[in-house]
Amino acid sequence: MTKRLYFPSTDSCARWMLLGASMASLLSIATSAGAQTNTLHTGTKKEAIMTMKQDLAMRSPEIHWPEGFNPATADLFSHNELLINASCEKIWGHIVDARKWPQWYPNSGGVELPEGTKVLGDGTTWRWSTFGLSIESKVQEYVPHTRLGWYGYAPGTRPSFYHTWYLAPQGTSCLVITDEVGVGKDAAHLREADESLLHRGHDLWLATLKWVSESN
Repeated sequence: MTKRLYFPSTDSCARWMLLGASMASLLSIATSAGAQTNTLHTGTKKEAIMTMKQDLAMRSPEIHWPEGFNPATADLFSHNELLINASCEKIWGHIVDARKWPQWYPNSGGVELPEGTKVLGDGTTWRWSTFGLSIESKVQEYVPHTRLGWYGYAPGTRPSFYHTWYLAPQGTSCLVITDEVGVGKDAAHLREADESLLHRGHDLWLATLKWVSESN
C-alpha cells in the first residue's frame, strides 16, 4: 500500500528522526571521502544544521517556480548547492538517469519509469521512494543540461512538493543548485518533525552526485 506524505503520530516522527540520523552518518562518510559538502562554491563554511530561514536567505534567483510553490510562502523549503569538478553535461546525465539513482544515492529506491523510458524527459511521470516514502513525480520543467523540475505527491493526490535542479558552467566545472518547496500539512509536519532533514538529504544527494560525476 502506498504511504501518504503525512506524519500524524509520534512513531512517524521518530521514524523521520531515525532516518535523519542515518543520513547524517552517510553524509559524514561521503564528506570524508572528499565530497566537501560543508563548503559552498565560494569557499564559505556552512552551518552544520541549516534552518529554513537560512535556506530562504540563500535561495537561488535562477529557479523557475510554478504557481502555488512560492518559497516565500512555503511550509517547507531547502536550498543546497555544490561546485562539482565535472561538466554540466556529464552531471546532467547522472541526474536524469533515475533508474541508477539507488546505485549512488542511498536516499532513493524503487524507481519505476514508464515502459520504454530510459531516462527522465519532458513530462515524464514515474514512481520511486525517498525519505522512506513511496511517491509519484512528474517532470514540469526540462531544459537539457541546465534545468530540471518535478512535482512530488502521493499517487492520486495533488502535488505537495516541487524539486528543482539548476546547473551552471563554471569553467571546466559545474555549479549544481537544488532547491525544493513543500506546501500543505505534509510539508508542515515534516518541518515540525525535523526542520533540516530535507536540507541534509539534499546535501547527501549532492555529495554522492559529486562522487559519481568526478569518479566516472
